[in-house]
Amino acid sequence: MKKLLILFSICTLAVTAAFSQDDTYYTGDQSTVETQAPEAPPALPQYVQPPCPGDGYLWTPGYWAWGTGGYYWVPGVWVLPPSPGLLWTPGYWGFYGGYYGWHHGYWGATIGFYGGVNYGFGYYGHGFAGGRWEGGHFMYNSAVWHVGGGIHNVYVDRTVVHEGGGVRASFNGPHGVNARPAAGEERLMSHANHIEKTPAQVSHQQSMATERGQFAHTNNGRPAVHSMSTPGGQRFNAGGHAIGGGHAGGGHGGGRR
Repeated sequence: MKKLLILFSICTLAVTAAFSQDDTYYTGDQSTVETQAPEAPPALPQYVQPPCPGDGYLWTPGYWAWGTGGYYWVPGVWVLPPSPGLLWTPGYWGFYGGYYGWHHGYWGATIGFYGGVNYGFGYYGHGFAGGRWEGGHFMYNSAVWHVGGGIHNVYVDRTVVHEGGGVRASFNGPHGVNARPAAGEERLMSHANHIEKTPAQVSHQQSMATERGQFAHTNNGRPAVHSMSTPGGQRFNAGGHAIGGGHAGGGHGGGRR
């Protein structure tokens, strides 16, 4: 009996320690969860960014979405913002005890909190390093983004580049990323004027939910289509090779992140 009590005490301490560790993860954003999933999303796949198709397009990184068939990959894609001066804050997954919750991305004048998830291509967990708006035109950092040859409003800042490599967690929580919003980011989460995804972005995600090759249970975390030139445009695999769709265009700079 004494041995059983000792064993029970050890197990209780272990469980208490586990919950105490989980309590160190940020859950203050639970009220903005849009979708719930019973399991963690797969790691983010490594892939090459296709060239920017034209002036004014901004890169929105790929992510795992949840549907009736489980997790499916929504390819990274170049899109036009709703209006000049807006930037894209990516969505992210967070863990909340019994489930994983998805916080959708949005457009705004500044970049908000996106779970500390390193999506690459200038979205390295906090802030944004892909470029900036100046006088109604977007200035592209070609050290970070794959800029098309016909785009001349570029600059080079290699100090902000975070190299890829290794497994990248796709969620904030135990066994993933442990990140909390800075004071300014937390204020933006509740008070900023967020602009929803464009119809093209909504259609882009919906179309991927119908493709078997995008689902994690089918592709083992290696989707058939990793990125696209525009919603409904040219498709690319992980290595940046065109695999069908519309016109891809050409360019220079950028790479795998």
